[in-house]
Amino acid sequence: MTVLTRMRDHRWSFSVLGVLALWGLLSVMTSHFNLNSLSGVASSASFLMIVAIGQMFVIASGSGNIDLSIPSVITVSAFVTMILSQGTNSGLLLALPAVIAIGLVTGAANAFLVLKLRIPAIIATLAIGYVLDSATLIANRSLDVFTVSTLLRGVTSAKLAGVPVILILASALMMVAGGIIKGTTYGRTLMAVGQNATAAHLAGARTGRTITIAFLASSLLGAVDGALLSAHAGGAFLQMGEPYLLQSVGAVVVGGTLIAGGSATALGTFFGSILLVLVVTTMQVSGWSPGMQEVVQGAIIIAILAAAGSGLSRRSA
Repeated sequence: MTVLTRMRDHRWSFSVLGVLALWGLLSVMTSHFNLNSLSGVASSASFLMIVAIGQMFVIASGSGNIDLSIPSVITVSAFVTMILSQGTNSGLLLALPAVIAIGLVTGAANAFLVLKLRIPAIIATLAIGYVLDSATLIANRSLDVFTVSTLLRGVTSAKLAGVPVILILASALMMVAGGIIKGTTYGRTLMAVGQNATAAHLAGARTGRTITIAFLASSLLGAVDGALLSAHAGGAFLQMGEPYLLQSVGAVVVGGTLIAGGSATALGTFFGSILLVLVVTTMQVSGWSPGMQEVVQGAIIIAILAAAGSGLSRRSA
């Protein structure tokens, strides 16, 4: 019971156990799955980690906030990166500021709809996503570039001392996010707002600014991830960000962040991302169909949300 209590106090530990369990299962199913293979899985999961960290900030802000515009931000940013960079390193000087602008404008628009117009975050971010999808269709007509900047490709595929650079970047982002949550005034304010926005406001917290920053972080990281994915995939295509709609939320809640807000763990989001990718890898090795893979991922997330909801109800009682 002491061990279980400690694990409940450190919710990220459940995702770690899941990673170890699936790693062991894959090692049995495929004799060549080893530590190097796990590093490859973590490298693939790094793209999910980046957007999941942003999603974590939004979910932690409470009030049922979820950013559903992430897939659209990823896709349009990938198209803009390809079109403006023209596959050259010098073109990145034009493409990257545009990608950052897309992230900031999208985050600001989401925050405006949620805070000023009082539209629920799920509806507001979904609507912004539709607007971005329309922009992507227009950009698709202008895409005539099929080469990727060597510098950007190096970030997504190169290794440093045997460790993928993209994994190093995702790990650094995780540590920065964890430091913000645990060691800054903003992090403490975000947790307070997520637990009770009214009480936080009465205590002097600037709730509007806190939630706005969360949406800005989510969209900005989504835009950067889109640029990186364009190099990883060797181009841009319609709906390339679609898998991250479910997985970005899943990685956060599987990692131990409370869906009701007010508590977040960057380390858990890190391992939650690896766990979800390992789940998909296990199903692919087993020969499951893509549709069944989506069903299983959804079932896992629903089960975790149900368990979290049950725990919240008991705590409220």
